[in-house]
Amino acid sequence: MIERILNAGKELALIIRRSFEKDGIEFFTPGSYSQQIGYMKRAKGYAIPPHVHNPVVREVQYTKEVLFIKSGRVRVDFYSDEQEYLESTVLAAGDVILLAFGGHGFEMLEESEIIEVKQGPYAGESDKTRFDAVPEDRIVLRKSP
Repeated sequence: MIERILNAGKELALIIRRSFEKDGIEFFTPGSYSQQIGYMKRAKGYAIPPHVHNPVVREVQYTKEVLFIKSGRVRVDFYSDEQEYLESTVLAAGDVILLAFGGHGFEMLEESEIIEVKQGPYAGESDKTRFDAVPEDRIVLRKSP
């Protein structure tokens, strides 16, 4: 299953649930995103020809993160660009999320292992603006489709 978290027409996040399955290849992100995410399911014997990637100058304005939940359960809280709380969802082992725009925070609901992929080079503290988390009594869990 694919879920898209939207706010005012802007995609904040894309979630690929562990149950998603499809033959072939599908990319879920538009070509304009600085972080691309896709899915492949290929039969035994299918070959991808050897290749190298050519140097291409790219301009990255916003960091986009991809998180792979290896184990555990993680609550993700979504915020607008103006740091206003919107809603939350729970990710479980095997789920993948692309955080594209807006703000986000996390709470580990169980001991969790997460693999994170994002563009570099890392700009240190100038890479992000931290703000206060939503109080627990205001958490609204998103209903999964």
